Amino acid sequence: MILRNLQHPEVQATRYRAHDGGIAHMILDTRHLQTLMFLAHAHVPPGEKLSGHVDPMEEIYIIQSGSGLMQVGQDKQRVKAGDAIHIPIGDFHELTNDTDEDLTILVVAGLIPGGWR
Repeated sequence: MILRNLQHPEVQATRYRAHDGGIAHMILDTRHLQTLMFLAHAHVPPGEKLSGHVDPMEEIYIIQSGSGLMQVGQDKQRVKAGDAIHIPIGDFHELTNDTDEDLTILVVAGLIPGGWR
């Protein structure tokens, strides 16, 4: 069993700025996982966003707390705690915290088809 939380030293050591507006940590990654690329936690402060980008893997964003505006492709929708958003391979996506509350998410990423390039 591998047990991690956000205070675990290995998780804390992975702190990084996520897509210009969030602070993220890798909870698990390819060192621990066999069929997924990573599980990450991100915090997006009020007025910030995870800037629009495209990834070479499938992702799922799970909103843990707060709410915001999610764009996947051309589709824009309000998202809130408890929502899970599927992001297909190669789709543009952006998450904006347009509220005065913190927004936290879990990000689950599948492996890149064909392996690392």
